[in-house]
Amino acid sequence: MAARKKSIGVVAAAKTKPANGKSANGEPRAKSVGSRLTHLDDAGRARMVDVGDKRVTERTAVASARVRMKPETLALLMAGQAPKGDVLAVARVAAIQAAKRTPELIPLCHQIALTSCVVELTAVSTDLLEVRASVRAADRTGAEMEAMVAASIGALTVYDMLKAIDRGMTVEQVAVLSKAGGKSGTYTRDTNTP
Repeated sequence: MAARKKSIGVVAAAKTKPANGKSANGEPRAKSVGSRLTHLDDAGRARMVDVGDKRVTERTAVASARVRMKPETLALLMAGQAPKGDVLAVARVAAIQAAKRTPELIPLCHQIALTSCVVELTAVSTDLLEVRASVRAADRTGAEMEAMVAASIGALTVYDMLKAIDRGMTVEQVAVLSKAGGKSGTYTRDTNTP
C-alpha cells in the first residue's frame, strides 16, 4: 500500500499582488492579527504569512535569556577561567550565527535582511547571567524572532560549555524586551512583568 502524502500548506511570500485581493497563489490574504492567527489558513493549516505588500522599513528588536548557575560557576566564567576556554566569546559568536539562521530553526519565520546583531553577556547577580541580543534589519517583517533565537542559543551555548562543572544550571526568562518599526510600532516590555 502506497503511503499518502499530506500537503502542509506552507506557501512562500509572493512578489506581486493580484488585483483580486488574494495572494499570488490564490489564497485569501491574511486578516489582521486581532481577527485571526495569520500563520493559519482558513482550514487551520500552517502557512507562511505573505508580507510581499508591506513596505521595507527599519526594524529593531532586543531580547534576553538568563542562565542561572552556582555562584562559583558564574565567578569562574566571568574570570575567564572556565575549563573549556572563553565561554563568553563562543556564546557571543553562537548567538550571532543563530540570529542569521533563524528561518532554518523556526519553520514559518521569514528570512530577513539583518544589518546588525550585538550580543552582550552580563552577570546581573551572583548566580545569574543575562544574554542580551539586539538586532537590526531593513525588511518587511519584524526582527523579534532573530533576537529571541540569538539570546536563547547564546544561553544554551553557555550551558553546553559549563555543564561539566554545573549540571544544575537553568535557562530562564527568554523574552522580547523591546521592538520598533513596522505597522505595529514600538513595544517595550513592562519591567514589572516576571
